[in-house]
Amino acid sequence: MPKIRKSMASKVGLPPGTLLHIGDMRVEKANINVLHYNEDFINETYDAKVSELSGLVTRPGVTWINVRGLNSKTVECIGQQFHIHPLVLEDILNTDQRPKLGDYGDYLCVILKSLVVPTGADDYAAEQVSFILGPDYVISFMESLPGGRDVLNGVYERIKGRPGKIRRQSADYLLYALIDSVVDHYFLVLEHLGEKIETMEEEIVTQPRPDLLSRLHALKHDMLFLRKSVWPVRELVSVLERGEAAYIQESTLIYLRDVYDHVIQVIETVEIYRDMLSGMMDIYLSSVSNKMSEVMKMLTIISTIFIPLTFIAGVYGMNFDNMPELKWEYGYPLIMSIMLGIALVMVRYFRKKCWF
Repeated sequence: MPKIRKSMASKVGLPPGTLLHIGDMRVEKANINVLHYNEDFINETYDAKVSELSGLVTRPGVTWINVRGLNSKTVECIGQQFHIHPLVLEDILNTDQRPKLGDYGDYLCVILKSLVVPTGADDYAAEQVSFILGPDYVISFMESLPGGRDVLNGVYERIKGRPGKIRRQSADYLLYALIDSVVDHYFLVLEHLGEKIETMEEEIVTQPRPDLLSRLHALKHDMLFLRKSVWPVRELVSVLERGEAAYIQESTLIYLRDVYDHVIQVIETVEIYRDMLSGMMDIYLSSVSNKMSEVMKMLTIISTIFIPLTFIAGVYGMNFDNMPELKWEYGYPLIMSIMLGIALVMVRYFRKKCWF
């Protein structure tokens, strides 16, 4: 995947609220779909014009504006129409943002990390998802990286299907459904990483190899990133489920408490995996050390066997004139027999001691 990234260094010295996209992919034109619905009807506008968005939310019902692809001009125009503070727009464009919740009176801003496992990929993909909740509308912003899975598609299908609970509720329930969809995908990523951890654990125990160490470090890095992405969501959802944020109705609080429980479960799983990886590092080092000890033990046994043989060979290699065995017809066979006998006795003794 090609990456076109502006780093945070490009924002140094700029005034607060400067709209500059910090992310993996920049697009010339964002794709904006508007879904307007209530229990009785549903209307969808594809590739809506930015200048028309504010007029679309004046109709009765709930309006979901889904913006795919980020560029400064589109985000700035949307912010002007819905009176969104420039600092909020700056956070939306900065896709390295920490998950957070902002209550600005007229609207809520929720920023999350979306984690998915693309089809056929061996690793997960991460992108930032931002939501703006108003009285009767929700605006979502996504980069929509190539090859990624749309974490919000399940909510879209529920709205497009036959009328259900989501069609009968207000915009705050739509926000809950979107957050819940993002959190549910955390479990898929954890399941994927859990399978990799189990496979690696078995390889480390049975056949530790140097390449496993680099893979182990990569998994530990993944766990740190997951922890950084998920821990702030706990605080974010906690504020929502306590009913302290604007536009969150009491009927939605029980659903937000369920999301809070899911976040706690994700955090606990991440911590368990981190402990497992730390233990696997110790197992790897112990396995390598034991393997080295086995090699050194075998070399020591071989050296010990050859010590008396080397002594005998050294004695009869001095070639003094007064060594009668040198001229004896059976001297050579006798010495070789003695050396073989010593070697066999030592091998039997070592095997009896279970040294090899």
